[in-house]
Amino acid sequence: MEQVDEQEGRGASAVPVDDPWDEATGSEWGERSGAEGAGDGHPDTVPEQRVHSAAEIYLEVQRSPAFQEVRSRYRRFVFPAALAFLLWYLAYVVAATAAPGFMARPVAGVVNVAMVAGLGQFLTTFLLTWAYARHARLRRDRAALELRWDTQEMTRGAGQR
Repeated sequence: MEQVDEQEGRGASAVPVDDPWDEATGSEWGERSGAEGAGDGHPDTVPEQRVHSAAEIYLEVQRSPAFQEVRSRYRRFVFPAALAFLLWYLAYVVAATAAPGFMARPVAGVVNVAMVAGLGQFLTTFLLTWAYARHARLRRDRAALELRWDTQEMTRGAGQR
């Protein structure tokens, strides 16, 4: 509150009073947490450890070989699959505009090349969705779940300090 009193003369309306990020320093946060029941005689260390420890834990997990492997497996599937699907879609659009005679060529009865290619777009969408789900289930889910559990255990341990 002292900080708000000092700023009242300089345009207090520009300073949000209820915003803890605006007026609180690390020690003020620690004093509030200490007053709320940390009770260890060092009120400003509890929240700082919790915040910094969780951030450090997530950074450590992000740098870990297990996380990098999960991320690499994801990228090795998603980038080529997305590129292939985008090229297939653009080929359909370009063929429809650049070669209308070819797209109008009958395949069977009233069904023409454009209809077959259009239905192929839907089919490849479903196939790509199935392939993505299968790839995730077989190559990433177990490792990602293990990382998640390990991370939760580490952050739970950091929160108890």
